[in-house]
Amino acid sequence: MVSFKSALSLAFLAGTGSAFTTQRQYGLAPTASTIATTTATTGSSSNSQLYMGWGPDPIWSDSSIESILIGNISKESSKVTVSIPPETAAEFKVPGQYVQVRPDEDTKPLFLAISGAPDPENASFEFLIKKTEDNPWITERDSAAGGLQVSQVLGGGFPIKDELESLKYDFPCQNILLFAAGSGIAPIRSAIVSGALDTAGARTARLYYGVRTETDLCFVDEFAQWEANGVEVVPVLSQPSDSWRGRTGYVQNALEEDGIPIPRNSGALMCGMKGMAEAVKDVLTKAGVFEGRILTNF
Repeated sequence: MVSFKSALSLAFLAGTGSAFTTQRQYGLAPTASTIATTTATTGSSSNSQLYMGWGPDPIWSDSSIESILIGNISKESSKVTVSIPPETAAEFKVPGQYVQVRPDEDTKPLFLAISGAPDPENASFEFLIKKTEDNPWITERDSAAGGLQVSQVLGGGFPIKDELESLKYDFPCQNILLFAAGSGIAPIRSAIVSGALDTAGARTARLYYGVRTETDLCFVDEFAQWEANGVEVVPVLSQPSDSWRGRTGYVQNALEEDGIPIPRNSGALMCGMKGMAEAVKDVLTKAGVFEGRILTNF
C-alpha cells in the first residue's frame, strides 16, 4: 500500500495560486496569510454546513472575526477564527459541540461545529466552513469590520468519556476509528487536537477522511502532527487525479478493505453525510463493534 506521505508527494497540482506552498512531507498546505476585511455584512438566508439538530434557544454574545484563511487548495472552504467572551469559551467541554453564528438578528444563523479546542485562556472558536451562496458574510468577507453574534455552546458532542472510557462494555477501547467526509472533518479535528482520544499510550487511532479530490483536503499542514500524536491519516478520494497514489473510493470501502482486527475493543467517531455514516455503521456493527461505541456528535 502506498503511504499517504508518498501519495501526496507524487500529486502535482498546477495553478493553485500563491496561498499554498509545497511542504516536504505532505505537499498541500495553506499559508498563514489571512484575508483582510473592510465591508460590513448584509443579511441573507443561510443554511448550516453541519446540521446538529435543534437545541435550546440561543443566548447571543457579541464577537468578531480574528482571521479568515483559505481552507483548502480548491478554495471551496474557509477556516474562520472568531473571538468570543472567555465565559463562552469555558462552556466548551466535549469535542463535537457547536454554536450558532449570525452577522445580525435579521439573518438566519449558521450551525457550526467547533473545530479546535478552546478554553478561557484561548477565547476563540475555530470553524471550517464550506462556501455556499448563502454564507459569504463569513466565508468570503473582505474585511474584519463589523461584528458577529455567537450563541452559547450547544450539543452534547461526542460522548467519548461515557462510551469509550467507561467500563460498561466487556472490553476496553484500545482502537479508535475516525470517519469524516468533507467539512465533517471539523469536529473530528477537535477530537484530535483536544487530546480527548488519549492516544499517548497503547491506544491507536486511524482517521479515514473522504473528499472528492486532493485539492479538497483540509488541514493538510496538520497531518504530520496528528500522526506524531498517534492518529494515522488515511485520505480517501472519490475523484482522484491521475497522479494520486493513495486510497480511492469512499471511506466505507476503505474500511471494508482494511478490516477491523479486534472489533470488540474498538470504537468510532464519525461526522459527514447520512449515507456515509449509515454505511460505516453497518460495516462496524457487522464486524462486531459495540453499537454504543459508534459515536456521532448530534
